[in-house]
Amino acid sequence: MPWQRPDDRQPDQLRPIRFERQFTNYAAGSVLAHCGNTRVLCTVSVDESVPRFLKGSGKGWLTAEYRMLPGSTHTRKSREFMKLSGRTQEIQRLIGRSLRAAVDLDAIGERTLTVDADVIQADGGTRTTSITGAYVALEDAIAHLLSKGELTASPLRHQIAAVSVGLLEGEPFLDLNYPEDFAADIDFNVVMNENLTFIEVQGTAEEGSFTRAQLTAMLDYAEKGIGELMHLQRMTLGQN
Repeated sequence: MPWQRPDDRQPDQLRPIRFERQFTNYAAGSVLAHCGNTRVLCTVSVDESVPRFLKGSGKGWLTAEYRMLPGSTHTRKSREFMKLSGRTQEIQRLIGRSLRAAVDLDAIGERTLTVDADVIQADGGTRTTSITGAYVALEDAIAHLLSKGELTASPLRHQIAAVSVGLLEGEPFLDLNYPEDFAADIDFNVVMNENLTFIEVQGTAEEGSFTRAQLTAMLDYAEKGIGELMHLQRMTLGQN
């Protein structure tokens, strides 16, 4: 029996997406990203120093931290302090790698941009929502540095967005919510830039395998979805 989406979306349809800019007062850039029922607070802070391995190089750095807040799921999730789960470490590294691909680190001087992605409510796609929302916050953080005269030109070289895709009952679906992510035979997280070239593809078969044709179909859906997400990012930033 074909998979019936819980929210009646078409297989290649995104959930409702929006970005609330300047959501907090003190970070250089802050966005509350809504993706269906998933909510992620994405902030970008600026530190006028770099890790030890970059001191004296003239080069900057971008790093990321990701957390799921205690009330973000149906049952309370314990806070992670000194000991981070493998999942948390994997996701924050993915966010950092993805957003470093957006920035010319040689052009920001010896300063560190720290992206914080805090999941307020989780209904699938938290890592991809974190990346897509954090890019909007990063644009605002760079604009803040330019307005203060701390940068003379934008170091942003690529627009970045991410989305999930998967196979359910052998068919591809875009932007999985939690019930779909839980039931999927195959799930992928795809990160691309504005040229629709790949930055990262994470995917695995939970059990069984998938064909080249199924992989192509999932990546086609991801490309379509990321194109739409980038349009929404630009609209939010007043660039369209």
